[in-house]
Amino acid sequence: MEDYQRSFIDFMAESNVLTFGSFTLKSGRTSPFFMNAGAYVTGSQLKRLGEYYAHAIHDNFGLDFDVLFGPAYKGIPLAVSCAIALHDLYGKEVRYCANRKEAKDHGADAGSFLGSPLADGDRVVMIEDVTTSGKSIDETYPLVTGAARVEVKGLIVSLDRMEVGKGGRVTAQQEIQERYGFPVASIVSMAEVREALGGSVITPELGAALDTYYERYGVR
Repeated sequence: MEDYQRSFIDFMAESNVLTFGSFTLKSGRTSPFFMNAGAYVTGSQLKRLGEYYAHAIHDNFGLDFDVLFGPAYKGIPLAVSCAIALHDLYGKEVRYCANRKEAKDHGADAGSFLGSPLADGDRVVMIEDVTTSGKSIDETYPLVTGAARVEVKGLIVSLDRMEVGKGGRVTAQQEIQERYGFPVASIVSMAEVREALGGSVITPELGAALDTYYERYGVR
């Protein structure tokens, strides 16, 4: 595990973004942990968050791309903060783009997107907080590829929950890769979270709850 990954795990816990308890997810699963990127609310938090994403994009996809696409709503600050960090850390200038939940019908920026328009030939990295079932990408991918003839270079998320996808065979991230043909990467995985926080935040009791959860929802 890289130093920035260990730092990111501590950052998630300190920011109350990654919390432990009993949570009902959108998928209907009852999970012993929950990750809420909406808890990043300060300027310093968003600055650090963008830097962690930038490091992970650099390590997994390189910098040969043009646009960061963040789906509304949570993906918008992710795309903006990461675009700034890519410039500050690597001198890489990328544009950001996001979709609108409701199309704007007036003004110079009318349409279904905000930020930079997508153009033919653009190479796009999509950025999200977490992928549990892959449902969000099923909605986002047609928006991106329908706007212009673009190449999707990959999807970056902050946390790989390492749960079985809708097909029940491989993880949600692996399902996305198989379905759409682009790579999916994360800043950290839950295995790395357990490695870093085991013996401190993750008590033996919580570890047992995680084991039970992954016996049911993890990939066998």
